[in-house]
Amino acid sequence: MNAIIAAILSLLCATAACAMEKTVMSDSVKPNQKINPKTDYIVLGMGCFWGAEKRMSEIPGVLDVESGYAGGDLPGVGYQQILNHERMLRAGRITARNHAEVIKVTFDAEKATLETVLAKFWENHNPTQGDRQGNDIGSNYRSAIYYHDDAQKDLALHSQNVYQQALNTAGYGKITTEILPLKNYITAEEYHQDYLWKNPNGYCGLGGTGVKYPATDQKAAQNASMAGSAGAERMKPLDGKDLNFSQQLVIFEAEHCEFCKQFDNDVLNNWQAEVPVVATMNTNPPAGWTLEKPLFAAPTIVLFRNGKEVTRYTGYNGEKANFWKWLGFQLLSPEQQKIAFAQGTEPPFTATNLDEKRPGKFVDPVSGAPLFLSQAKFNSGTGWPSFFDPVEGSVTLHDDNSHGMHRVEVRSASSGIHLGHVFDDGPPPSYKRYCINGNVLKFVPD
Repeated sequence: MNAIIAAILSLLCATAACAMEKTVMSDSVKPNQKINPKTDYIVLGMGCFWGAEKRMSEIPGVLDVESGYAGGDLPGVGYQQILNHERMLRAGRITARNHAEVIKVTFDAEKATLETVLAKFWENHNPTQGDRQGNDIGSNYRSAIYYHDDAQKDLALHSQNVYQQALNTAGYGKITTEILPLKNYITAEEYHQDYLWKNPNGYCGLGGTGVKYPATDQKAAQNASMAGSAGAERMKPLDGKDLNFSQQLVIFEAEHCEFCKQFDNDVLNNWQAEVPVVATMNTNPPAGWTLEKPLFAAPTIVLFRNGKEVTRYTGYNGEKANFWKWLGFQLLSPEQQKIAFAQGTEPPFTATNLDEKRPGKFVDPVSGAPLFLSQAKFNSGTGWPSFFDPVEGSVTLHDDNSHGMHRVEVRSASSGIHLGHVFDDGPPPSYKRYCINGNVLKFVPD
């Protein structure tokens, strides 16, 4: 019996020793320790971490980007506490240092060097603004590099000097980025992680000053030259003297911005509107012109009149109709707006182009896209311009059951504005009558 008890006690002791050994081994792994010697991480503050997270994750060799908070004196806190702390700090009620919104960038050191990561850090925000980025103001939006060893510190300081020289050449001020040891890192809430993938309409940083980080070796220089002259041209500041002073659209875009590419494909590459347009990746207004407020998202479409911002459209997400509606409210008269956007109807026999018989085309007054050719126009006697055929693909048809009637509405395929209705009492060959409001047709003679 004593032998059995001794065996049980021996087994329990061995089990406890094994558990103790596992606990000790687990505790020996420190937070943020590099388990894989090929990987490294650095913590960066670039203003709002949503756009920063997406931008830095696009670097080849970056394995993970995590949103978080760091650099402050606060214990474990969350987003709302940091905002509340900043308000109290700015009111002078407290003095404790606030955290900055940061991203923790983990990368394969064999595929992406730390200098590559830092180069993109400098390029993708404006490090000269102090406690702000764009419209985000406060110490929680400060530019920062938080290192975890001396090698990172040395390279961070070196890269700062390199980029400062480039900024000096471009006419920018002194870098305000703080470079300090990492302390009090806190992972941000789950809804902040991968935010722009979860919320495609969300904030997207503009990409900084447009000043490139200088190439430090021959290969980098070759890669930079291969970026293409078109990209280099878009980085150059615009000069107001080269633009249309009375009315000009400027599209402020950014590198690696998917919505910018989508806007180009959907709208800009097929531009036919009368208002002149130009695209740039430089975040400054054209020389001699003024913006009402800083830019904070890409793409941002700004309408200038007489060298001053009149209005802007921010955050294109593929909704072409919304963009054209915004532009239409800037270009159309109140009477035209009522027809285009409220399905209004002009009084019969009031359209200035009702009796237009010259060779030419009738175009959308907002997008400039051709809608009807003059040879398809006929006198219907109804008091509205009438056509038996539209330009192929220029209009879309929609059921309209308003006013107790069933009709077929005609809209512009390019801008989505309301044009009129189509009926089955037209002449051959189509036997259709596109009854269109003349006030939302612009005639362009051949």
